Amino acid sequence: MKRAKITIVGAGNVGASTAHECAAAELGDVVLLDVPETGSMPRGKALDLMQASPIVPFDANVTGTTDYEDTAESNVVVITAGLPRKPGMSRDDLLAANARIVGSVAEQIRKTSPQAVVVVVSNPLDAMAQRTLQVTGFPPHRIVGQAGVLDTARFRTFVAMELGVSVEDVSAMLLGGHGDTMVPLPGCTSVGGIPVAQLIRAERLEEIIRRTRDGGAEIVGLLGTGSAYYAPAAASAQMVEAIVRDKRRLI
Repeated sequence: MKRAKITIVGAGNVGASTAHECAAAELGDVVLLDVPETGSMPRGKALDLMQASPIVPFDANVTGTTDYEDTAESNVVVITAGLPRKPGMSRDDLLAANARIVGSVAEQIRKTSPQAVVVVVSNPLDAMAQRTLQVTGFPPHRIVGQAGVLDTARFRTFVAMELGVSVEDVSAMLLGGHGDTMVPLPGCTSVGGIPVAQLIRAERLEEIIRRTRDGGAEIVGLLGTGSAYYAPAAASAQMVEAIVRDKRRLI
């Protein structure tokens, strides 16, 4: 069986971490792409990842490039390109600049990988997913944003921290946008099968939901420079896995 081809657009912290997650899980061969101005940086990161393969171990090819032709006929493209948030900024503050960047990326995807499923990570997430849909002209089911996976993971983490239990025993689902339009579903949240409302009082649960909604901003503030990347990369890789392995998951 031919391996899947997975392109990661943007070789920064989120992109490189996503490439690592996808390669380590052997989801397919990975192409890590960035703009020509970055020079040989994508190739350097790809080579570094390849040299980790005997240790992890994993069997996947990772290549770095600044040429979209190297990404041709990708099965999945993950867009992480764009400016990161700085302390005090909202995701919407990135709208104008990242719309131009993501629009340019989407145009290249349309030309080089017309059958790809596109996972959008760049912020503001919902607007960037819409921008990608408009520029590519792909069917809506082939443009997906990773907000729900990441937000649900953050919520599960905070619930587990609150109760001192394993995050594996926390089941939850958050819908809606990535930010203020997030829609938590407390009725669909349980811990070891017990509804969360029986374990955490309503006022405290609302505080946890608020912290989840502001989860990205909290990390931006703590880091001082840059934004979250380990959890967004893990969320992106989980979506790529569901796509390339046709797992039919609800995530």
